[in-house]
Amino acid sequence: MTASSLAETSAAERTFAEKPAPRLNDADTLAQEIVEKLTYSIGKSVKRARLHDWLEATTLAVRDRIIDHWLVSSHETAETGAKRVCYLSMEFLIGRLLRDAIANLGLTQSVREALARYDVELDLVELLEPDAALGNGGLGRLAACFMESMASTGVPGFGYGIRYVHGFFRQEIVDGRQVELPETWLKHGNPWEFERRESAYEIGFGGKVSMLDEAGKPPRQVWRPAERVLAVAYDTPVVGWRGEHVNTLRLWSAQSLDPILLDAFNAGDHIGALLESNKAEAITRVLYPADSHQAGQELRLRQEYFFSSASLQDIIRRHLRENETLSNLADKVAIQLNDTHPAVSVAELMRLLMDVHGMEWDEAWTITRATFSYTNHTLLPEALETWPIHLFERLLPRQMQIIYAINAVVMREATQGQGFDDTTISAISLIDEGNGRRVRMGQLAFVGSHAVNGVSALHTELMKETVFHDLHKLYPSRIENKTNGVTPRRWLFECNTGLASLIDETIGPGFRDEIGELKKLDGFANDAAFREKFAAVKRANKARLAALVEERLAIQLDPNAIFDIQVKRIHEYKRQLLNILETVALYEQIRSLPHLDWTPRVKIFAGKAAPSYVQAKEIIHLAGDVARVINSDPSVRNLLKVVFIPNYNVSLAEIIMPAADLSEQISTAGLEASGTGNMKFALNGALTIGTLDGANVEMLEHLGAENIFIFGLDADEVARMRREGHNGQSVIDRQPLLRSAIDSISAGVFCQEEPGRYASLMNSIRDRDWWMIAADFRAYWDTQRQLDMLWKKPDDWNKIAVHNTARMAWFSSDRSIREYAKDIWRAGPDA
Repeated sequence: MTASSLAETSAAERTFAEKPAPRLNDADTLAQEIVEKLTYSIGKSVKRARLHDWLEATTLAVRDRIIDHWLVSSHETAETGAKRVCYLSMEFLIGRLLRDAIANLGLTQSVREALARYDVELDLVELLEPDAALGNGGLGRLAACFMESMASTGVPGFGYGIRYVHGFFRQEIVDGRQVELPETWLKHGNPWEFERRESAYEIGFGGKVSMLDEAGKPPRQVWRPAERVLAVAYDTPVVGWRGEHVNTLRLWSAQSLDPILLDAFNAGDHIGALLESNKAEAITRVLYPADSHQAGQELRLRQEYFFSSASLQDIIRRHLRENETLSNLADKVAIQLNDTHPAVSVAELMRLLMDVHGMEWDEAWTITRATFSYTNHTLLPEALETWPIHLFERLLPRQMQIIYAINAVVMREATQGQGFDDTTISAISLIDEGNGRRVRMGQLAFVGSHAVNGVSALHTELMKETVFHDLHKLYPSRIENKTNGVTPRRWLFECNTGLASLIDETIGPGFRDEIGELKKLDGFANDAAFREKFAAVKRANKARLAALVEERLAIQLDPNAIFDIQVKRIHEYKRQLLNILETVALYEQIRSLPHLDWTPRVKIFAGKAAPSYVQAKEIIHLAGDVARVINSDPSVRNLLKVVFIPNYNVSLAEIIMPAADLSEQISTAGLEASGTGNMKFALNGALTIGTLDGANVEMLEHLGAENIFIFGLDADEVARMRREGHNGQSVIDRQPLLRSAIDSISAGVFCQEEPGRYASLMNSIRDRDWWMIAADFRAYWDTQRQLDMLWKKPDDWNKIAVHNTARMAWFSSDRSIREYAKDIWRAGPDA
């Protein structure tokens, strides 16, 4: 029996999957196995092998050990009938996997020694692994952290997503502008994945729906799609801490049922013969195709339905292999919708239960709502997906019928049970009648789930008051909070080995198995000797980042300066523009008042703007222009440097996070759902400057007000000022520093070749100031100068940094997963 079939055997075959004899993990054994892989799987001798050959051979040797655990985990779940959690997400930003795997298996030192026998450095080998381009930002990285934490806490889980060929784009900066290039992470194959030919499903689009009336059977609807594609599964094992449990990430690849139209090819239409194949494969070609045009919108909807339908068909097939009926589906499976992207799953599961498996509406609807739960990640109305009804109905006619029927059920509950008026009914409806008639996917996910959660305490409360206000009134017990977390394995143990080792020698290694033990470090904040060691680790991490910046950008950074870092998706609400304006104001002050004792500061930016997001791309361009002028001005005497590092990804984050002195979490209050970058930075000893937004609110509670630097308006104040018609110009007129910075940018000081380049960007602040940049500028400036003064007292700064690391244990994704498992999924060891 092959490895590709063992993971999903029938009950009669399961006895084969007894726990194998443990492999030896010493350096001698690993060295022998790596060379065997090099020889017989790659076909290279030790003398001729290149670093990429060593990477693949090492991966295969480590993978064998993971498979041993993987098969046992899979069979134990099947044998015990344990409830599985199926996590549906458009993004899984998993990053490089080799270091994660060997660390979780406890093999790092053995692998390092094994490779050293052949004069190969593990660190250099790891750097060659591609960074899987399966996500964009926090949502995808959260999904990856959750998958690892499910395995580490023993929750049986399947992640379901899309195997993007190119994924999210590779970012280059050319003449200051973002350029999107294809990411080629699969160019040389992926040794971590297994194709599952037996797990392939037909996915339909278009066509028509008709009534089938068979003799002796109740009539039922039948959807006859006009177009079909094949979803083929690729599985990647996700290994938990100590290798105790291994879960599966299953990604779908789209293929044509007929790879080539042979008649057309033989007739000379060589391009047309591949048309259907190309159309199918386009579904899984790129993450988030631009949806500013109809073709992009259609492809995006195809993607979401494609992976949702394939995942549900797979879940049902597995359930029926182990159970005689679908009536207990919700007892055996919990399906978590990660944001609105897989919301069509609600209608699709209803279709499968009724049309394919013959259930009546009431039973299907009860099972559907009991099975699904939904995580909301945004309060921005435009981010709660909606689709034009004409597009939805053309691509998914049966699902549209079901959505109308679900809407009717909800409307009846609202009118008969609650007596809601027409305005409230309109807000609750799954159909937006006032905006060109669109399907509201957020509402669909909400009504089709038994639990809906926000990702921070503030975000959850704001959900009740804003985007889901009326649905919350209809279903008052459905919304609950599950604050995000990050896996400490990747974001401390692996990316900051120096700090992890220091913690080992200070409080012992127990925190590696129970992150709550990290609190013991808090008492060492007053220990001068420990603070000195802590600062030395930080300086080494800063030197590493400085070396990377010099290598990639030819800019020299001084590790003695504050490394002030804002890295995240570029968006107006995240307010990189506020940071840039403060940078310009600081630059002007340093030039005007050179006699003052300025604190050296390095401003570091990184992040990608969506290809069609013009304003965000202009912010990147402005950051580059400001950096070019400041970095070449001798009058600032290296007191201020500005850097934009292109192509931000997980691997770059693993170098940046440990090097940060100051973490910028400065979103407009009320708009950041949670954030996870804020948690990673603080865990690695960075101080946070931020607004009372997202998880910053809970970080304030856990860290203490003296250890985090909060400024600006809160969510209620932002809402009030918007209602009152806040005008930015009135604030700018009263703030000379801000006015001068805006005027300098508007006048072309930073882009003399095109003076009016940023006029629109600056006018957006002068007029509506929707993102409260002018409104918060003075408080932000004052807090930054407070931090300048603190930097001059290194003992005080380092004491706060130690408190940050010690008190961030609660923000572990292990804690998040245990809460989901207990309160929502009813799954896992404690269920």
